[in-house]
Amino acid sequence: MSVEERLQDVRDKIVKAALEAGREPDSVSLVAVSKTFDAEHIRPTINAGQRVFGENRVQEAQGKWPSLKTEVPDIELHLIGPLQSNKAEDAVALFDVIETVDREKIARALAAEAKRQERLVRFYIQVNTGLEPQKAGIAPDDLGPFVALCRGELATQVEGLMCIPPVDENPGPHFALLAKLAEENGLPKLSMGMSGDFETAIGFGATSVRVGSAIFGVR
Repeated sequence: MSVEERLQDVRDKIVKAALEAGREPDSVSLVAVSKTFDAEHIRPTINAGQRVFGENRVQEAQGKWPSLKTEVPDIELHLIGPLQSNKAEDAVALFDVIETVDREKIARALAAEAKRQERLVRFYIQVNTGLEPQKAGIAPDDLGPFVALCRGELATQVEGLMCIPPVDENPGPHFALLAKLAEENGLPKLSMGMSGDFETAIGFGATSVRVGSAIFGVR
């Protein structure tokens, strides 16, 4: 299958999963994860109408996306990988959505940069639903105060939550927990589900799914 055919296959599966969940298909956004692929591999999906993309690393994204976003101004770029505070300036300048706000230090750095650059960037808080020590994210019990900090003192535009369930566990309970936390904190967006489980995530209310290998192939 070509990249365009794989993209359409994922789109078809999103529609089917949404309808089976009693949802409108356009309530789910596809974030095409283009990390490690160069502009020439990405361009066919842009030509096929894809406009929302996800990248893991700021430096890698800087090498390909400024020119692509100049060519196609309505592209929306999401940072879905870990972010160090010394990259906050570059991240705010390039990305439209940062999904991996996971600690106070990075929240403060991003808030300061967004204000300094006068740029409206939307943020998601990454939640460590599995309480995995090696994984980034706010613990579920600490989420309420962190949301209050981001919305209040830091005045950031927090619009949703993001999670990456443990690889060896059923993702369903993690998606259900993230949905519950979002509702409790009045956050409308849920970024959850990847190539292997995005259909399950849609059933639990995902508003965006992050799909890479099912579109672009194995890296």
